[in-house]
Formats: sequence, C-alpha cells, structure tokens
Amino acid sequence: MKRSSKMPKDPNRLAAEVVRLSTEESELKPIPSLVSTYLAQIGRKGGLKGGKARAAKLSAARRQAIAKQAAKTRWKAKSP
Repeated sequence: MKRSSKMPKDPNRLAAEVVRLSTEESELKPIPSLVSTYLAQIGRKGGLKGGKARAAKLSAARRQAIAKQAAKTRWKAKSP
C-alpha cells in the first residue's frame, strides 16, 4: 500500500484520503486451502451441467408448467 508523504490539510480531503488508504486492497492475497479448492472445482463442475441435465430429464409439458409458474410469479411480484 502506497502512502503519500504529505497528507492534505483540508479536513474533507484528509477524510477522503484516509478512507481511500484504509479501503485499498493489500498486495497479499490469502492462499486458499486444498480442501476449499477441491470443493470449488466439484461445485463448478456440477453447476456447469446442472441446468442442462435437469432440462433433459423433464418432459416438455413439465417444462412448460414450470415456465408458466415462473412467469406468473414474476408478473405478480411487479404489480402493486
């Protein structure tokens, strides 16, 4: 994290500089554990095939019913 050698004298600019310095990302990134990396890979793998596999198992009539219910819920939520 870089720090300027001279801080501004104006209180508003000083406050803005303090906030900027305190919210800056540090250069050090945490290293994920092997377990969390493995679980992330498994989750990603399932997420990539999940929707397509589910759609392939459903009949056309069931997919249509789900779509109608979703549309009804969407429009119901928007109207006061």
